[in-house]
Amino acid sequence: MEGELRTGVEYYVKSAIWGAGGGGLAIGRSSKRPCPEIVVQRLSDMDNGIPVIFSNANTSDRVVRLSSDVNIEFFPLRDRLCMKSTVWKLDNYDGSAGKWWVSLGGTKGNPGPKTLMNWFKIEKSSLFGYTFKHCPSVCESCTSLCNEIERDLDSDGKMRLALSREQGGMPFIFKKVEKAREEIQQVVRA
Repeated sequence: MEGELRTGVEYYVKSAIWGAGGGGLAIGRSSKRPCPEIVVQRLSDMDNGIPVIFSNANTSDRVVRLSSDVNIEFFPLRDRLCMKSTVWKLDNYDGSAGKWWVSLGGTKGNPGPKTLMNWFKIEKSSLFGYTFKHCPSVCESCTSLCNEIERDLDSDGKMRLALSREQGGMPFIFKKVEKAREEIQQVVRA
């Protein structure tokens, strides 16, 4: 990863594909089920989305390592419309869409069988950038879903994150929030 990702540091997660790839990840709402809130991708490349912070299952390690279990949480915390956490989780199966969508309301920390749906991994993309994967290893005796995370349109026309049915997740890059702010200030001054 370009520089190492650190736990507790704010990052924007943006599409690694410039142009038709879309912008950053953010909090959204579904018209059919407003709670829990959902993870969406903004449509404009210029939109960084909302910052996230990462938390490792191994709390003694402050570096986010490839293929290790992490919680992902939108930050800064804001008034929660649904009174739930902003920690990502793999939601219940949506039979009408045939998808396991990524939503909010997960539990931070507490690795084990009760929190399997809240753990993700960052993997190197086969193209460029990085992908998210849901394949938790926080419980060796548990059976869980395991595949990369892709993006897909929902029935509202929102670009959402979901568990992929095939190999090949959506590639993303991580941009430190303070670095992004410095770049914006440089453009404004020019």
